[in-house]
Amino acid sequence: MSPTTLPAPPEQGHVTFLGAGPGDPGLLTLRAVEALANADVLVAEHDVLDVVRTHARQGVSEVHTDADTTASSTPGTPQLTVVDGASTTAGVPANRDAAHLVMEAARGGKRVVRAVSGDPGLDAYAAEEMLACASAGVPFEVVPGVATAVGVPAYAGVPLRDAQGTDVRFVDARTASDRCWTEVGASDGTVVVSTTLDSVAAAAGELVSAGRKPDTPLTVTVAGTTTRQRTWTATLGTIAQTLKQAKVLPSPEGGRPVIAVVGERSAAAQRDRLAWFESKPLFGWKVLVPRTKEQAASLSDQLRSYGAVPHEVPTIAVEPPRTPQQMERAVKGLVTGRYEWIAFTSVNAVKAVREKFEEYGLDARAFAGIKVAAVGEQTANALIAFGVKPDLVPSGEQSAAGLLEDWPPYDPVFDPIDRVFLPRADIATETLVAGLIELGWEVDDVTAYRTVRASPPPAETREAIKGGGFDAVLFTSSSTVRNLVGIAGKPHNVTVIACIGPATAKTAEEHGLRVDVMAPEPSVHKLAEALADFGARRRLAALDAGDPVTRPSERRPGARRRRSTT
Repeated sequence: MSPTTLPAPPEQGHVTFLGAGPGDPGLLTLRAVEALANADVLVAEHDVLDVVRTHARQGVSEVHTDADTTASSTPGTPQLTVVDGASTTAGVPANRDAAHLVMEAARGGKRVVRAVSGDPGLDAYAAEEMLACASAGVPFEVVPGVATAVGVPAYAGVPLRDAQGTDVRFVDARTASDRCWTEVGASDGTVVVSTTLDSVAAAAGELVSAGRKPDTPLTVTVAGTTTRQRTWTATLGTIAQTLKQAKVLPSPEGGRPVIAVVGERSAAAQRDRLAWFESKPLFGWKVLVPRTKEQAASLSDQLRSYGAVPHEVPTIAVEPPRTPQQMERAVKGLVTGRYEWIAFTSVNAVKAVREKFEEYGLDARAFAGIKVAAVGEQTANALIAFGVKPDLVPSGEQSAAGLLEDWPPYDPVFDPIDRVFLPRADIATETLVAGLIELGWEVDDVTAYRTVRASPPPAETREAIKGGGFDAVLFTSSSTVRNLVGIAGKPHNVTVIACIGPATAKTAEEHGLRVDVMAPEPSVHKLAEALADFGARRRLAALDAGDPVTRPSERRPGARRRRSTT
C-alpha cells in the first residue's frame, strides 16, 4: 500500500516593520534600502510612500485601497499597496486596514515591508501589528529608523542635550494626559512635543499651566528634514503671536505635524549659529534644469546638496542619425584598425558608440591599440564607466579649442595611422575638424546622433517658468536657451539666470534675459557652484541688512533685480 501524499504546507511569509525616518529620503538606513529592494508587498501611508518608493524593486505596481486592486497589478511583480487615511473605508481606522493587508500578504507567503514614519518602536499602530504577527505565528523583524522627534530638531539646529546632561522628555500632544503635562511641566529639562501647527499655542499653554515659565525658549519646526522645512523661535508665551505675525495661522495647513522643542538649555537661543540645514546656500530654491534626462541626474544631485529642489525639464531629445550606415562603417573601422584616435566631445557621443558596440556584441576591448580623447569631466566619466580610460583630456578649457591645444600633430614616424574617428552631433561646429586637419590628421567626421527640440513640458511647468515660480534656471548651452524659450516661454524677470559660459550668456541676453551668474569655467558642476555662491552672498546680504532671508520667487512680482557681478 503506497503512502498517502500530504499537500505541502503553505509557504510562510515574512514582515519587516521599517522606520522611514522623518522625511528626508537620505536618512533611510542601509538595511531599510535592502529590505525595500527585496519586498513583494509594501504597505505605507502616502507621506511615507514618497520617501521609500524609489527603493522598491523595478516593476513594482501601485494598488490604492480605493481602487480595484486587481486592475493595475501585473502577475509575477511585487505589489505596492498604499494605505491612505483619506481613502480607507468609512469608520475604519487606516491602521486597521494596514494590519489586515499585512497579515493577508504574509499568510500568502509574501515578503512584506510595513513602512512607518520615524521609527516603528515609537509607532503605536506598528506595535499592535507586531503583536498580531506574533499571535499568528508570522515571523517578523524590525528595522529601526531615525525618530522624527530626534531627527527634526537635529535638522533645525536644536541639540536636545548639553554637556550638563539635560533631561529630555518626549510628549505627543495629541494623546497626552493631564498627568503627562503635569510631569513635564514640573521638570526643568528639555521637552520635545509632537503636535500640529494649529495646536502649538494650546500645547504651550498646557506647559505654562503645568508650571513652565512663559519666557521659556521654544522652537517650532514644520516639514522637518525636507527642503520645505521652516523653523520659528519664540517663547511659550509668545509663540501664538509669532506664528500670527508670520502669517502662518489661520491657515489651511494648520493641521500639519510639527515638532516643538521647549527648554532653557535646548539651544534655542543658539539656533542662528547651529541651523546648518536651513542656512544652505540654495535652501528651498526651486531650480530649473533644462537638460536631457541623462545629463541632468548628476547636476540635480549636486543642487540637492546645496538645499535646492531641482526640476528637470528636457529641452533636447537625442535621436539616432537618419542614415546609420556611416556610423556602422566607422564602428567596424575601429575593430579593423582604421583609426589611430577616437575623440568624444560629449556624453551622448559615448552613449551612441556604446550602443553600436552592444548591437554588434562588442565591448571596451575593441578600443585596444586606439588612443581615446575626451572633452569634459562628464564625458571622461562616461568612458570610464564603459571601461575605457581616456588618453587625452584637455588640460585647460574643456572645449574643442582646449582639446586642439593639447592634441599632438601627426608624425608619420610615430603614428602608423593618420586617421581620427570623430562621433558627434548633427549640429556640432567644424572647429575641431578644421583644427585636426591643420595638425596633419585625416578626420572621419561622423554624425553619431541628432539633437532635436524636446516636447513642451506640462502646462503647470510652463506657467511656473513664465510666472516666476522658479527661483533659478541653469543654462548649459546656447541651444538650451533657445529650446527652453521655444517650448516653454521666457523665464520671469525675478528668476535668477545662470549660464555656463560667455556664448550661452550672449544667447540668453539676445532672448531678453538678464544674466546673474556665469560659471568661472565651462563645467556644469562649476555652474552649480557659482549659483550656490550667488545664493550664499544673497543670504548674507539679507542678514547683514536685517532683512528676512527669502527666495527669488518670493520677491514682489515685477521687482527689479540688481545685476550680479559674478
